[in-house]
Amino acid sequence: MKKILLSAAAILLLFSCQNEETDASGFETSTNALRGCASHDVLAEQLAADPSLAIRMNQIEAFTKDVMSKSSNSSFKIVGGKVVIPVVVNVLYRTAAENISDAQIQSQIDVLNKDFTATNSDYNTIPDLFAGVAANVDITFELVTINRKATNKSSWGTRDAMKKSKQGGIDPTSPSTNLNFWVCTIGGGILGYAQFPGGSLATDGVVCDSKYVGVTSNSAGAYPYNLGRTATHEVGHWMNLRHIWGDTTCGSDLVSDTPTHNTANYGVPVYPHLSTCTGTPVEMTMNYMDYTDDRGMYMFTNGQKSRMSAIFVSGGARASFGI
Repeated sequence: MKKILLSAAAILLLFSCQNEETDASGFETSTNALRGCASHDVLAEQLAADPSLAIRMNQIEAFTKDVMSKSSNSSFKIVGGKVVIPVVVNVLYRTAAENISDAQIQSQIDVLNKDFTATNSDYNTIPDLFAGVAANVDITFELVTINRKATNKSSWGTRDAMKKSKQGGIDPTSPSTNLNFWVCTIGGGILGYAQFPGGSLATDGVVCDSKYVGVTSNSAGAYPYNLGRTATHEVGHWMNLRHIWGDTTCGSDLVSDTPTHNTANYGVPVYPHLSTCTGTPVEMTMNYMDYTDDRGMYMFTNGQKSRMSAIFVSGGARASFGI
């Protein structure tokens, strides 16, 4: 197996979120008009605190490439043959609006189940050009429990404080076998962020701002991020997917069946949206790993499915989730 040796700086470059700026507090200065992702800032802090993270991420990437190149090999099978993700939701609230209802949380689980099994109602609008690579990821989610905690904090930022009881948050529950999903006001216009495979179990999981969890009406203040796709995007990161534009101009997301993108797309681009990268491919703006509005993203690809599946096989970073 070919060795992949990336420095912490190189890993940061691969994961860096373009088109965003951060202020001194670590908050991104983007507004809700543009989808944002805090992965770069969070990863930078984790790499600085734990230099061994770069080594683990190198190992995961090498393993992923090996699995994807030998997908028919019987030694690379999902443990138990199926992946059902138990979800523990941790709600931190100061106001009644932040203390979202059980029904709202369940609507988010429903969105994840539809998006990851290609049963979402907008799946049938995928352009013919991409229909052949559109995937049923065939991973499902099951709500296990909801933890709630009142707080005096008006926002939590991206320093993972919401994941630590000693800082007023909620500690993760059995993160090696549960996807911990924190719901709180992040602040700074940030919709959500996730921890990639390889990070500490103590902070593993996904964080979403309470305004963007589940399905809400257009008038509820979350539009155009009111269809639960923030969680779909962030769970994609948690399953080792990168942004479709490769986090740099005309970059690579390490998936062969996604077209090269100039950079992130916003809003709902008119199809076909042409890239100016080599070959001027039509960009897959409807992919969950772009930055388009919720109503503008509705597909994963077979290559992305293979990349996600690789972390759940025996020896994979999240093999403990196979049943």
